[in-house]
Amino acid sequence: MYVLGIWDGHDSGAALIDGDRIVYAANEERFTKRKLELKFPYNAVRAALAYEKISPKDVEHIAFTTTELTKTLERIFPQMKESYYSMRRRKGMKPMFENARHNLKYRMTSIGVLPSNNFVSKGVVSGQLRSMGFEDFKLHVVDHHTAHAATAAFTAPFDKQLVITLDGVGDGLSGSISLLEDKKLERQLAIKARDSVGIFYEQVTNIVGMRELEDEGKVMAMADYSYPFPYEENKLANFFSVVGTTINAKYSPTRQFEMLQRIAWQMPREQFAYMAQQVLENVLIKFASNAMDRYGIGDVSFAGGIFANVKANMRVRGLEQLKHWSVFPHMGDGGLALGAAMQVNYMLNGITHYPFTPYLGNEYSSEQTEEVLSKDRALVIESQNEHQQASHAAELIAEDNYVLWFQGRMEYGPRALGNRSILASPSSEYVKEKLNMYVKRREWYQPFAPSILQEDIGRILDYDGKGNDKFMTSAYLVRDEVRNASRSVVHVDGSARPQMVGNENPLYAELLRSMKKRTGYGMVLNTSFNIHGLPIVMAPEDALYMMKVTKTKYMFINGLFVTNRAGV
Repeated sequence: MYVLGIWDGHDSGAALIDGDRIVYAANEERFTKRKLELKFPYNAVRAALAYEKISPKDVEHIAFTTTELTKTLERIFPQMKESYYSMRRRKGMKPMFENARHNLKYRMTSIGVLPSNNFVSKGVVSGQLRSMGFEDFKLHVVDHHTAHAATAAFTAPFDKQLVITLDGVGDGLSGSISLLEDKKLERQLAIKARDSVGIFYEQVTNIVGMRELEDEGKVMAMADYSYPFPYEENKLANFFSVVGTTINAKYSPTRQFEMLQRIAWQMPREQFAYMAQQVLENVLIKFASNAMDRYGIGDVSFAGGIFANVKANMRVRGLEQLKHWSVFPHMGDGGLALGAAMQVNYMLNGITHYPFTPYLGNEYSSEQTEEVLSKDRALVIESQNEHQQASHAAELIAEDNYVLWFQGRMEYGPRALGNRSILASPSSEYVKEKLNMYVKRREWYQPFAPSILQEDIGRILDYDGKGNDKFMTSAYLVRDEVRNASRSVVHVDGSARPQMVGNENPLYAELLRSMKKRTGYGMVLNTSFNIHGLPIVMAPEDALYMMKVTKTKYMFINGLFVTNRAGV
């Protein structure tokens, strides 16, 4: 029995489940090429069905999520979404009355779900699905934080676990605590939208001149370039208090926005970012610590946009009560489609665990790939087997080249994990700067991340053994003796955000083993295969476009080694 999950808001997408198998999952941005797309995921739904070779008539159950007032109005009036998308991504001149528009947004999203919202939202979504050919399906509504909790709980390797979700806001809430025990997932408590630490961090992102719901990672990175000071001297320290398992905001979101603007006026961006990061970390470690104490459970899974903050995650992971942990890799709203499908599958069939892999998107044969590439006469194309690809790529990387690496199924989520990646030496600052300036085209203070062979983790990182981080969801301190060999992937504070690679991606692991033979460490710089501000590439056409635009010389793609004669 197939269950299709859809999400038609920020970072919209679709996911298809059959029993305990995640068949397919992808986000609409990969098809439309608009970062964090918010339109209805027509393309992702069609791709899911095409991958499984089924028709809309084969799907009996469809799940979607989030029917709060603002989301329902956006479904009725799609132009509202487009207007906000343009403003949030700063696609035009600064709009008039920007503060008023933000304050209206905060007031509206705090309202939550009204009695008629489910009925109206179901009507709009049903119409969109029927226009695609779906018939005789049952449409299920899943609460926003229930969907987040499902992704965390049902992909974690724990039979009994505490499940924590925290984000900006969804269905009138900003967080929840649930328990999964005896194959039953039950919510224990919820955090109101007014007390959202996610909205707080979103507001800080906006105030320092960045794009909310997109550039929060830049704020986190920038914070490390401030001079440090004690928490007691932080002017934002009293904005939140944590009492037991309750988070309390001192101010309403609108008043908070006004206060933050006044305080930010007095100081450099780096210092303001440091203060916000300090507050976030302080709230999270108190909340998570109190939750573990209250329920007596040390195995914890996490989801929600807050847990994209790898520096805060590192602080939470260091808590003594935490025995084992798991962060769902698509922790933000982009993972809601899969969460909605999982929750409905749990309700219908009792499924509470999925063997999870992030490689859930589109894939292309070498024949399809060569058909695309052979049309460009500036390319030299050579066929290679997997062993040749891994060895040759490692050779070029060790010689201070960067390479485009496109293999197998596309990753699900915001991170490139060895199938749609740009790879380079972890020790070359020259290549790092070249990637930043000419390829990625992004801010200098954003760190790159390493992929590390599982067997080398203990040699390279201060690793606590609380869980294999295969999805780049936490920062770790790098050992002093490895700093020189990893200087292009270590942040200014001595931390790195690793992908720990084992047998789940054999070809990528072989590349890392080839690197180890040449450099002594199974490690590469791994950044996403895209230009900053655009989605990660999906198809060979996308890969070719980026290769040409960035004048990249080398690409390994689906059994082919490609040299661009115009590359530099």
